[in-house]
Order: sequence, then structure tokens, then C-alpha cells
Amino acid sequence: MPSLFEQSIYKLIVETSTNLPADVRRAITAAREAEDRSTRAGLSLTTIAQNIEMAECDVSPICQDTGMPTFVIHTPVGANQIVMKKEIRSAIAQATKDGKLRTNSVDSLTGSNTGDNLGPGTPVIHFEQWERDDIDVRLILKGGGCENKNIQYSLPSEIEGLGKAGRDLDGIRKCILHAVHQAQGQGCSAGFIGVGIGGDRTTGYELAKQQLFREVEDVNPIPELAKLEAYILDKANQLGIGTMGFGGNVTLLGCKIGVNNRLPASFFVSVAYNCWAYRRQGVLLDGSTHEIKSWIYEGGSNVSMKTAEDAVAEDVAKIAQEESEPAEVVLQMPLREEDVRRLKVGDIVRLNGVMHTGRDALHKHLMDHDAPLDLNGGVIYHCGPVMVKDRSGEWQVRAAGPTTSIREEPYQGDIIKKFGLRAVIGKGGMGKKTLTALQEHGAVYLNAIGGAAQYYARCIKKVKGVDFMEFGIPEAMWHFEVDSFTAIVTMDSHGNSLHADVDLDSRAKLEQFKDPVFL
Repeated sequence: MPSLFEQSIYKLIVETSTNLPADVRRAITAAREAEDRSTRAGLSLTTIAQNIEMAECDVSPICQDTGMPTFVIHTPVGANQIVMKKEIRSAIAQATKDGKLRTNSVDSLTGSNTGDNLGPGTPVIHFEQWERDDIDVRLILKGGGCENKNIQYSLPSEIEGLGKAGRDLDGIRKCILHAVHQAQGQGCSAGFIGVGIGGDRTTGYELAKQQLFREVEDVNPIPELAKLEAYILDKANQLGIGTMGFGGNVTLLGCKIGVNNRLPASFFVSVAYNCWAYRRQGVLLDGSTHEIKSWIYEGGSNVSMKTAEDAVAEDVAKIAQEESEPAEVVLQMPLREEDVRRLKVGDIVRLNGVMHTGRDALHKHLMDHDAPLDLNGGVIYHCGPVMVKDRSGEWQVRAAGPTTSIREEPYQGDIIKKFGLRAVIGKGGMGKKTLTALQEHGAVYLNAIGGAAQYYARCIKKVKGVDFMEFGIPEAMWHFEVDSFTAIVTMDSHGNSLHADVDLDSRAKLEQFKDPVFL
């Protein structure tokens, strides 16, 4: 029987993974109100809102990438942190087994997945003592897609699009704006950022991540930083990057900045980017019984009279009305070249039939080996799902949103040509090599809504099979039968890329903030 401490930690893990706090929900609601509903960005925000509700109702992961679980724990003097760490690890393993966390702990040398989220360095647990009797436990689940968009600057520096950034508030301002711009849609915008000024390279990043534990609506106690936070939030939303990088009015949902002292020779600005699926929660435990006394962040709950399908269908209808033409194209997989070549950037596609997942390990493998089945006309989905077996031994999909596609850029063009693929699904777009292959071969890139793991899980009607389980569940090649799997063409077979267009446009808008600003 798990201890009360372990039970409380398990409840915290489940709540953090499946239910966004109220302050995050309010920020997303405000974003929906600020965005034009008859646009692809508006449709994305509607899908996001419905996904949040689905995750809460099903008690399933909001996003399939549950990240590197990171705990910050304040304990009374004399508390046995060794036992606490052991019980936290046990709770993590149980939550993983129950499908509340994805198997995310991978040996850095062999690539082997531990299968239980335990291993050297995982989970991350920071203990601090305080002179109180209660125990404060906070947890953040920050996925790999947004973790990869973290960035650190060393001032003075020349910042692309913004010019020289000195060791002052104006230089810090330029770093933060550039950090938002470089993330584009790859970090599942609209997002949140935590910023750490000062420290060394390690403590700067730690300070930046600590800012993500702040309330979205709080006000920085340092007046200069309060002004800078408000400035960044305003100007970042003028860059036109928008939700998922589709262009639009809302790119950033929150900005929190902290400051530490530094060495005279060093001036670091560290930025921790977090996607819209801002999963952090905390509990205050009784120091004696370890029962939960209260939750740190106000709990969130959505009440909706519409199904996800109805809400999304309404936005699709608005897009069609605005553009005076059909907004959707329904296709059966495997796809035909003539159907794919008729698609253009901006088309909303609903796919039916069988698709196959593939991430880093699979793409690397397929470069030198045959596929386990015929992929001609097929669709590869950049996805590392959360999978569990039911009592009968059948695989069930618990979460299945897209992963960031740019990691596959070294392989994707060759894989498309070698196996005759007609579509690739992911998020954040891909580069010139893939775009060229799409044009030459007659294929498209479809951008699914990042983080919408429950929305897409419901599109999967059957697990047809799996190959390469030796790669681990996220990296295995799953074969899914899907119905009405919705994504947006953002790179077509005519050489057009929405991602390249938005990047170019937002870069021009970034340059308008080049001149010094005295906050």
C-alpha cells in the first residue's frame, strides 16, 4: 500500500497532466476572443479549447508529450528527503503505467527507453528546506517541443533583426523579443515564457524555469521588470506569428521575468519557452500526515454545451463563408498523387483510413532499411503517442498529438521519395529539403494542432498494429485507422510554405522594434 505522501504525489501528477489551472484557461479564453474565428489560427484555438475539456473529462494527458517531470519541494527541517525521493519515483512509475505520463526517459548513449520514466536524472527533483511545518510540492510538465525552443544569450551581442544588444534593459528587451520570434510555431504557440536575467549559464536557465511557476496574472514586484513584462506581451503579439505559427493576433500568452546577481564578466539572458499546454500545479501537504491540505493553483474546469466536433465544425463553416469556397477536403488513405497535387496551402484536410506514426528512430532506420509494409501513397504522422494495454491485452490510445517535425528534416525528403509517401503530418513545419521533395514527388505537409492529444486520440478508431517496439512506445511505428483526422496544408506540392511566409513576415515586423526603448 503506497504511503499517504506517495498517494498525494500521484494525485498531483495526474492533475498536472490532465487538467490545466484556471489562470492558464483564462489566458487561452482571452486569446480566443482576440483571434478572428474565421481563420486557421482561430480554428486552432477552438481545437485547443476543446482538447482541454476532453482531457479533463477523460482524465487523460492534455498533450502526449508529458515532458521531463520537474519537482520543486519545500520541506520542514528534518524531513527525510531520501524517502520522499524514493516515493516520488514510485508515483512517477505508477502514473506512467496508468497512462497519465508518456514513457519519456531515454538512455542518452543507447537510445533505450526505460519504460517507466525513471533513470539517471529523471525525474528532476529539487529540495529546499524552510521553517514551516507543511510541505510545498510543485510540479511542471514541460514537453520536448517547447524545451527545444529554450534559448540563452550572452550580452553584449548582435541580435538578428534587432541589432546590438547591450548589458542593459534595452538589450534584455531585444533578447526576449528575439526568443519569441525564433520559436515560431515549433513551440506550440501561443505560448508562455519565463526569463532569467543574470546568474551563470546553469542558474540562469533554472531561474527562467522558476518564473513559469508564477501566476499568469501576477505583477512583478520590481517596477522595471513589471513594465518589461507588459511591453513584451504587447509587442510579441504584434509579430503576427499566431497560434501554431499560422499567422494571427496572438503569439504570446504570458511573460514572467526574474533577476539574479551575476559575475562581472558574464551577462546571460535565459529564456524558457512553454507551449499553450502550460501544465504546472502544486499541493500543500500536512507536514505530519502528508495529506493534501490545498492546491497551490486554482483548479480549472470547462463547461460546454457543444461537442468538440460541433465547435470545430462551426469554425470551419466560418472559414468557408469568409472565403466563399469549400474549406475542407476529405481524402481516403492511401492517397493518390492527383488528389494531393490539387491541395494548396491553407486547405483543411480530413483524412480517413490507415496512417503510420514515425519519429526520430524510425526515420533514421528507414534511411538504410526497408519498411515493414507498403508505404506507397501512405501518410507518416510525426507522433509519439501514449499507449496502454487494456485487460484483454489490446493496445489503447490515451493521447496522440503531433511532435515537432523539424527534427526529421535531415531524413524526410529522402524517405518521401524512397517509399512513395504522399503526406507527412506534424507541427511547426519543415525546411527547404523537404519542401523540394514535396514538389518533386507530389506530396504535402499537414500541420496538426500541437498539444491537441485528446482531440486526435478520438480520431483514432483502431490500432491496426505496431512495429519496432524495440525503439520504445513513443518511437515505435504504430498503424492507426483514423476517421476525420483534421489538419491544415502548410507546405504544398507547388513549392509554397506557410511557415516560410510567416517567418519572413514576422522577421520584418521584428525589425520595427530595433530602436532603443526606455522602459
